[in-house]
Amino acid sequence: MGTLFVIATPIGNLEDLSFRARRVLGEVSLIAAEDTRHTAHLLRHYGIATPTTSYFEHNKLTKLDAILAALETGDVALVSDAGTPGLSDPGYELIRAAIARGHPVVPVPGPSALTSALVVSGLPTDSFLYLGFLPRKSSERRKLFAEVANEKRTLVTFEAPHRLLDSLADARSELGDRPCAVARELTKVFEEVFRGTLSEAISHFTATPLRGEITVVIAGAPEEAAVKWDEARVRAELATLMDGGMDRKTAAKAVAERSGWGRREVYALEIKPR
Repeated sequence: MGTLFVIATPIGNLEDLSFRARRVLGEVSLIAAEDTRHTAHLLRHYGIATPTTSYFEHNKLTKLDAILAALETGDVALVSDAGTPGLSDPGYELIRAAIARGHPVVPVPGPSALTSALVVSGLPTDSFLYLGFLPRKSSERRKLFAEVANEKRTLVTFEAPHRLLDSLADARSELGDRPCAVARELTKVFEEVFRGTLSEAISHFTATPLRGEITVVIAGAPEEAAVKWDEARVRAELATLMDGGMDRKTAAKAVAERSGWGRREVYALEIKPR
């Protein structure tokens, strides 16, 4: 019975592949890769000739049986295009299926954009909340930020270049103008880590061409107690969240956490549909 190795690969700089990862990639019978062409570049760089098969978001379920069959006769390595498989990359379903069938599942740790951005952000690292990739729609992003507005832990998320400015604006609207760090192209030639407030980040990246992978780190909620909102503001915010698709119960809870009002008080307010 074969072992499934979950291998972290470089997020940019090929020198970040560990000695252990190189050895395992050369010893397994098959590599399940998010993009075989991308992985081929890494394998050529290190002279590794192990066969590969594609395993990505749109074929991960249809490929499951074939990869599990390969595990019956030998070891398999799971890799994504960059970083650790399973963290906002394909891998979860295969890992679950391998565990269910009794295969050992072994991590081979290494590069991670999440932890790399966090530790250089200058923001607290003792506890953090990972939000994954932000939703594509502004209303859904605002809903997410509203839900974590009272969270004291540092927030970490991934975002695409063409949505970064809108997402920073949504964060500022729901969280306030908090300190943040925006890391892009980590470990690559044009690596940049911007540190400042959300407003300063918006100004900076409005004037700076955006390319590459981006990780955003945002400070958690301040410790001081918030000033209680007046009723007009509570009503307006509740209506905005509900118009964005949030159900009344969830919206009332989110507003209560930020406004100083009780959840039942917010829920009881009469809100006319827009």
